[in-house]
Amino acid sequence: MSSIRIIIVEDEKPARDLLKTYLNSVPGTELIGEYDNGFDGLKAINELRPDAILLDVQMPKLTGFEMLEVMEHHPEVIFTTAYDQYAIEAFEQNAVDYLLKPFSKARFDEAMGKLKERIHTITRQEDSKTGVEYLRHHLANNEEKLNRVVIKKSGSIHVISTRNIHFIEAQDDYVMIYAEEGRFLKQQTMKYFEKHLDSEQFVRVHRSYITNIAYIERIEPYEKSNFVLILKDGSKVPVSRGGMQMLKENLNF
Repeated sequence: MSSIRIIIVEDEKPARDLLKTYLNSVPGTELIGEYDNGFDGLKAINELRPDAILLDVQMPKLTGFEMLEVMEHHPEVIFTTAYDQYAIEAFEQNAVDYLLKPFSKARFDEAMGKLKERIHTITRQEDSKTGVEYLRHHLANNEEKLNRVVIKKSGSIHVISTRNIHFIEAQDDYVMIYAEEGRFLKQQTMKYFEKHLDSEQFVRVHRSYITNIAYIERIEPYEKSNFVLILKDGSKVPVSRGGMQMLKENLNF
């Protein structure tokens, strides 16, 4: 039976050192990499394709949750976190386990036991929908508002502040995000963004468009009772009758 190949992604060195110490005493496991930030960790996960990752939730630049959004390879996940306000009960249904800092060696060994059980009892074919897929589903359905969006484009990871988004356009199973930094295609739904963007800042003005009201320059009539938004960069966004009503309520006119 081959060893379980594991990567650690944790920004704090003492926490990484503790995880390595604990992991060294667990037979049947192999540490193949450790990383102190989400960007390097994500690159290593996609290249080395580990069986599992020990993943910190709260990291600067790129969080554990944001890593899940753009991961190409889907290993099993054990979260490590100091913040119990996250939906831990949901993680229990999706990730292999979570370790709430500070955790003991006994608690770590318990998580490793769960990992071994999952990996060694589920075939790869049956496991095509891993914990990462279920976690993505959970994150898409929670109520937390976005303040930034993580996008992978041409092999690079871009972290876009929602304040810099001009508008979003539906494109089949994807959306095109128009922002200060450029245009970015993301595999996500309009419904997701309508739910997770700040409703005081963003309005779904059309079935296919969500607009940041901070970038609206003016509203012009367009065919019959329809309108078009002229944004500060000159972009034009169509507005449906329902969208116009939403704008009136939001802008108080």
